[in-house]
Amino acid sequence: MQFGYTILYVEDVPRTIAFYEAAFGFTRRFLHEAGDFGELETGATALAFSSLKLMAELGKNPQRASASAPSFEIAFTTADVAAAVERAVAAGARLVQAPEQMPWGQTVAYVADINETLVELCTPMGPPGD
Repeated sequence: MQFGYTILYVEDVPRTIAFYEAAFGFTRRFLHEAGDFGELETGATALAFSSLKLMAELGKNPQRASASAPSFEIAFTTADVAAAVERAVAAGARLVQAPEQMPWGQTVAYVADINETLVELCTPMGPPGD
């Protein structure tokens, strides 16, 4: 088995994809002509978005994200967390937590995307002892 993708439920898929392209530098993989589903290239695992409207039409009860009371977060690794935060905020993200050095050596920051999804921006974790 292999982890294929994560789907975030959002109000406006095309707007969200454009935001992630600007804020985090990802490349669009696919956007359905109806605008209710799309994917971004993010490496081995795709990040996908589905509209709240489509999920409701499929009989689901989708909930909106809340950075102040998250039930999940997504994380992107980068060597320069401060620059990543600056780029994300310039694209419309809201700063939740400024970059901070963690006791285990990782630098971590948090932003909320335009849908209030909590996004962690962090340095990669190395093997123990690195």
